Amino acid sequence: MEAYRDQYAKLFHDGQDVVLLGISADQPEELHSWASDADFQFLFGSDPESKAYAAFGGNPRDNGMVGSRAVIVVDPEGRIAGVIPQFLQMDPTAYEALAEIIDRVTPQQEAGM
Repeated sequence: MEAYRDQYAKLFHDGQDVVLLGISADQPEELHSWASDADFQFLFGSDPESKAYAAFGGNPRDNGMVGSRAVIVVDPEGRIAGVIPQFLQMDPTAYEALAEIIDRVTPQQEAGM
């Protein structure tokens, strides 16, 4: 998730008109503490029973825990613009897929505009 944070300006066009939500099985208190300490610019949802994760296409482990986060991109009108059911934060191609979704809903402004 730190790679998200570190690539935020590039991937999210400085956060202009897009919301990113990561869903994990972490308990709310732990998730809040971790996200606050790391100064993330996006939202996280706690899903201890993996129900929302599964609803967005994630495949919970046999023990019910989430193996990775589902990442949901919300467009400027508040609609779900894209879902990556199992975002692999250590895989550079995951950021390419995420950038494609974001570029589709918030095209980068031309220089001087």
